[in-house]
Amino acid sequence: MPARTLTTIRPSGGTTTHQPIWVVLYVRVSSKDQEAEGFSIPAQVRLLREYAASKGFTILQEFIDIETAKASGRTHFSEMLAFLKKQHASCRTILVEKTDRLYRNLKDWVTLDELDVEIHFVKENEIVSRSSGSSAKLIHGFKVLMAKNVIDNLSEETRKGMLEKARSGIYPSFASVGYRNVDGPNGKRIITPDPATAGTITDLFARFSTGRYSLESLVAELSGEGVTTPCVGLRLTPWPIEVRDGAVFTA
Repeated sequence: MPARTLTTIRPSGGTTTHQPIWVVLYVRVSSKDQEAEGFSIPAQVRLLREYAASKGFTILQEFIDIETAKASGRTHFSEMLAFLKKQHASCRTILVEKTDRLYRNLKDWVTLDELDVEIHFVKENEIVSRSSGSSAKLIHGFKVLMAKNVIDNLSEETRKGMLEKARSGIYPSFASVGYRNVDGPNGKRIITPDPATAGTITDLFARFSTGRYSLESLVAELSGEGVTTPCVGLRLTPWPIEVRDGAVFTA
């Protein structure tokens, strides 16, 4: 998109040329969101681009995060923060669809506030910056808390669903290294030793029993040998576990 320079006409007839306003776009979707057109990447991008054009803004960068059940985190959100820090003198404006697209927790809110940026929540018709009035900041704070509540509630519902599956004799998640998911009696999903990788678990316990390893050092050694999780090929992680009513949860 070409840069647009804004020109202000003075009463005397002279003109003053202003620097164009540079902005970045941030878009976030989850796998479930993409099932609905209103939350899809093209829909969000189109909305934000049209808004930028209507305001005469110039888009410097577009950051898009796609969250799935298999991969958490927001790589491009972090990249956007780094970009804004680097370009702070020339670009201090973020365009995003609405509050819950931008924030996942209170830390995100504090981080962006410390960057001293102006955020346009296009669908909510709201602009927030450090110069916003106290009432506007209060209302925005409520929206951030509501967005966090939605995330927390989804986490609770997911744990409840996994617990109910475990109580019904259904393995609630992807099998760990050394095992594989199979359909058991009555179509229930269970786990069984995986002939191809079961030896890894035996070797793991044998090494740990020597007393020469902590969980972290053992995981580091196995990862260095190329051992990965079976479901998505990720590196091993020494997650602490919690057992409740026969169900195992990672912390």
